[in-house]
Amino acid sequence: MTSTTTLKLPEELKARIASAAQKAGKTPHAFMIEALAAHTALAERRMEFLASAYAAEQEVAEYGLVYDADEIFSYLRDKVTGKRAKRPRPVKL
Repeated sequence: MTSTTTLKLPEELKARIASAAQKAGKTPHAFMIEALAAHTALAERRMEFLASAYAAEQEVAEYGLVYDADEIFSYLRDKVTGKRAKRPRPVKL
C-alpha cells in the first residue's frame, strides 16, 4: 500500500530532477522514488556499519585482544598468492 507525501522542491532542484529523469528514461516520480530508496538503503547500511564498529569497540574493551594490521595484510597477501601463510595471533592490549 502506498501513501501520499508532498514535497516542496526548489524550482532549480525540480528542473534538475526532471532533466535527470528524462535522461534516465524515467518519470520524475519514479526517479525520486528510486533516489529516496537508494539514499535510505545507504543510511541503513551506514547505521549497520556504525553498530558493528561500536560492537567491535566494546569487544576490544572487554577482552583486550587485537590483531596487528601489518601481520593481517602479510597473511592475506600470502594466502592470495598461494604461499604458506602463518596465521596471525591476537595480542593483548
